Amino acid sequence: MDGKTKAIIAHIYWIGWVIALILNSNEKDELTSFYLRQLLGLFLLSIVLMFIPVLGWIINLILFVFWIISLIGAVNGEQKEIPWVGSYFQQWFKGI
Repeated sequence: MDGKTKAIIAHIYWIGWVIALILNSNEKDELTSFYLRQLLGLFLLSIVLMFIPVLGWIINLILFVFWIISLIGAVNGEQKEIPWVGSYFQQWFKGI
């Protein structure tokens, strides 16, 4: 399975992320690893913001837009960072 396909699979909520992580553990692919880090950061940020009324909901809508941007980048086979926080996710989760 190529890296682009695994990166797209990673966008299918948590289960897709776990499947892509397992598939990527055998044959490391830079594109897949990139999107695994981006999506882990998005998922964790979304969970934290879920507990903040109103403001958290609004920001979660923005995170959904970021998820769409990320998915489009994966479909195109590009390493497209999420605006504002993508570079941090790459640094924080570089072990993936």
